[in-house]
Amino acid sequence: MARFETPHPLMGRRALLKAIVAGAGLAAVPGLAACGGSDKGSATDTVSFGNNLSDQVPKDAITAVLQAFEKESSLKVAINTKQHEQYQEQINNYLQGRPDDVLAWFAGYRMRFFAGKGLTGDLSDVWSKVGGGYASALKEASTGSDGKQYLIPFTQYPWGVFYRKSIWQQRGYEVPKTLDQLVALATKMKSDGLVPIAFAQKQGWPGMGTFDQLNFRINGYQFHVDLMAGKEDWQSPKVKEVFDTWKRLLPFHQENALGREWQEAAQSLGQGKSGMYLLGSFVAQQFKGPDLDDLDFFPFPEINPAHGQDTVEAPIDGYMMARKPANEAGAKKLLEYLATPAAQAAYLKTDPTSIATVSNADTSGYNAIQKKAAQVIKDAKHITQFLDRDTDPRFASDAATNGLNAFIQNPNDIDSILKGMADQAKTIFTG
Repeated sequence: MARFETPHPLMGRRALLKAIVAGAGLAAVPGLAACGGSDKGSATDTVSFGNNLSDQVPKDAITAVLQAFEKESSLKVAINTKQHEQYQEQINNYLQGRPDDVLAWFAGYRMRFFAGKGLTGDLSDVWSKVGGGYASALKEASTGSDGKQYLIPFTQYPWGVFYRKSIWQQRGYEVPKTLDQLVALATKMKSDGLVPIAFAQKQGWPGMGTFDQLNFRINGYQFHVDLMAGKEDWQSPKVKEVFDTWKRLLPFHQENALGREWQEAAQSLGQGKSGMYLLGSFVAQQFKGPDLDDLDFFPFPEINPAHGQDTVEAPIDGYMMARKPANEAGAKKLLEYLATPAAQAAYLKTDPTSIATVSNADTSGYNAIQKKAAQVIKDAKHITQFLDRDTDPRFASDAATNGLNAFIQNPNDIDSILKGMADQAKTIFTG
């Protein structure tokens, strides 16, 4: 079994969301310092780079990319790496202080939030040069409320149900296409002595992925995004059906999830103790060699035939520019490079758990998980980011996290849980 490390896309979500909430007008967390300083890029031949990929594999991967950029340009890159969770906790203070010229962040609501505050730089002129390499959906995810672009997409990863092929072959399991087939399979796994669905909720965010899958499979993409935007009622029969369906599946989930981190759940899958695991493809970071070759996944099964499997959760990670970079010309030159197939291929060569975002990327070196990830995203009619990327951070950090945890603890208390979530949603979205 492979090492177990903190993932680069999803670590420290609750801390991150609280930091964003602070940026919305609440008191900032005391004692947080800016991650970097634009003085690092004060020399015209140097670009400072705020890096949140602190684990060894992704850190090595982005370092290789930046070294390649140095060779191709006349510029040097000063890499400022912060531990991933700390980076996200400090993002609000960081952007208001002396941020690096180029800095890591996420597409969608998270990007728009800070762009709307005027804390990041307009990249529309960069997009005029590199936009041809991106699908329209990626441009949309990189566009602020003012119609300008503020992020260069770099990598993307889908969520799916992961499993070990060898175990399924030994047991004669088949990929379920519908919810009923999933329940039948989970029942068989349980009788075979396996935990059907590995599950962890100590970090607060994994359950959001389960909710998302159930919601857009049952109610469709449009209802899902409208619910995230505060345009639908959390006490509606449609949301109640989501939790009733989850309640049906919960007995098949790994017990004591609130005390387990996602890496531990991944370990149970790797050790053959669990049969399935719903997570992003970054779970592949935890497998290597024969274990990685044995890993496979499938999109969450159909629940409502009206929507089938038309929606895929596939968050986008990328890079922004400081609002007043010390070396703006150099920053834009680096961002243009990050939008090239060569740069993204260089990264994925070292960290092959995500896929490139540029449409003309060389995929010949993709492993089986990456090839399937690319195809699943390509085939999707709709793409979502993730609950805490698609909604107001104030709602995600408290109402959603606490509501989902309460449901996992007491699934018979759905009505009161949804009332609490609905009340908070009304306060946040109409206040």
